[in-house]
Amino acid sequence: MSDGSFQSTHKRLSLHYFLYFSVLGALLPYLGLYLQSLNFNPIEIGQLLAALLLTKIVAPNVWGWLADRNGKTIHWVRVATGLTLLTSMGLVVFESYWGLMLTILVFSFFWHASLPQFESYTFGCLGDEKHRYGDIRLWGSIGFIAAVVLIGWQIEVFSVSVLPWDLVFLLALVWLSAYLVKEGKRHHDNELSLGFLDILKRPEVISLLMVSFLVQLSHGVYYGFFTIQLSDLGYDKTTIASLWALGVVAEVAVFFWMRKIFSRYTVRFLILLSVFLTLVRWLMTGTLDDSLSWMVVAQLLHAASFGLFHAAAIHLIDDYFTGKHHGKGQAIYAASSHGLGGALGMLMAGYAWAAGGALLGYVLSAFAVLIALGIAWRWTK
Repeated sequence: MSDGSFQSTHKRLSLHYFLYFSVLGALLPYLGLYLQSLNFNPIEIGQLLAALLLTKIVAPNVWGWLADRNGKTIHWVRVATGLTLLTSMGLVVFESYWGLMLTILVFSFFWHASLPQFESYTFGCLGDEKHRYGDIRLWGSIGFIAAVVLIGWQIEVFSVSVLPWDLVFLLALVWLSAYLVKEGKRHHDNELSLGFLDILKRPEVISLLMVSFLVQLSHGVYYGFFTIQLSDLGYDKTTIASLWALGVVAEVAVFFWMRKIFSRYTVRFLILLSVFLTLVRWLMTGTLDDSLSWMVVAQLLHAASFGLFHAAAIHLIDDYFTGKHHGKGQAIYAASSHGLGGALGMLMAGYAWAAGGALLGYVLSAFAVLIALGIAWRWTK
């Protein structure tokens, strides 16, 4: 891709990432707090948050199959984000457990369908210059930060009841931004020799999906209860929002320096380093949470636990799944990591929190990461 072509595409792709991840900046730090305000207990909160990610096991694969079938990736992104906006109105209407459960299941099914296909489209635009992915993806992290800070301020000034309306507004912007990206028929490689299942059976592919699953599972207690954890310790909402934002600033740094990092180190080394630092992060967050200084250090490790790991994993996924399998490859990665791993992580977090609080939750997270480290050391190439 020429510099001129990259710049013209860069802005439209970056805007969509900015808006998409601003929705996550509203959901992840504050949805648990919103559910707590409705007097749900930790197990119910864990179940509702698990439902938010449970649909990611199925949805990306359905949309991946549809997009790979006709090559119209952006068409399906528009359909998915439009239906997400429509069904998200249930968050405004319902406050009961079953009403919210049904809303979250339907809304998240469409929501999770769009990003893997947009990732596939982005890599298709980049072609042989996928090292430039970080230049685009960092805007998603900036959107996350902007939402965390702004909505944190709203909650501090007004109340957490503003959250459902914020989500509907942001989802409308995400849907509209999908129409700024041009549809393009994806060209399939003619040299494919392996079927999709044959690729999935390769040891390095299986190990990457298992490691991704375990790493994302370990994030469940953090995404679901970190805000509640710090609130219970007496941290004010502004400080909590700042800590969330700090973690994503560290993530932005990884995406900003992605080209240099990947030119200097092997992907295997980066995977192992990120998983090891994730283990360190959860041990710190679970045992040193009464110290703001240590929480700052732990949040900086988000650069490794999410930013570096995601960049390295998606780099390998793009290598493993090519041509007509590209969309399905992105989908299976999303389904196994953020889908199955995220859902089980949230569910585990709810029960662990009810049984033993933050310490038990993060000990279980650290144990999952330790297993991931062993798998990555043995099979990652």
